[in-house]
Amino acid sequence: MNVNSNLLMYAQWAGILTVALAILTVIAFIFKWGFRFRLVGVTSFMGVIAASIFGLGLGLFSRTEIPGAVRYSLVYDTGGAQTVVTVPPTITESELEATMQQAAADLYSPGRSGRGRDYMTIRVRTVVHPEPGLSQPLFLGEVRRSLATRYDEKMAIEIFPEKVAILKKYQA
Repeated sequence: MNVNSNLLMYAQWAGILTVALAILTVIAFIFKWGFRFRLVGVTSFMGVIAASIFGLGLGLFSRTEIPGAVRYSLVYDTGGAQTVVTVPPTITESELEATMQQAAADLYSPGRSGRGRDYMTIRVRTVVHPEPGLSQPLFLGEVRRSLATRYDEKMAIEIFPEKVAILKKYQA
């Protein structure tokens, strides 16, 4: 079972509990029980909880997993059309392409503003050490994907071969 169906099942049970509490509250008012006003608060709170769980179950998206992708870290993201992620310096070219696809899938959001552009650019970099005590960022490629559609068929992945060759020199 995925998370969304679990949340919807929890919302259903919370709704049933809310209805049962509402019936108990009506019975408490009929028989003038002393804790009837507390039951009003509990029933109202359970209604809010049930509605919240239901809304959460509708709002979650399932995460796409690309086979062969390695872990990356988000370095720069303004919530707009440009982001930068970093990958480990031990990455291979096939893992790089899979990781770029994974980052493009993960970083899509319908709320991103392109500020005049209809695409998003994700740059991928790593850090190499040419000599002890010296670090140098190395941009390995970039992805351009649509800001409008979640599953972009025209996503452009560009790997910089000269930078990958430099990276292979440091891996050896």
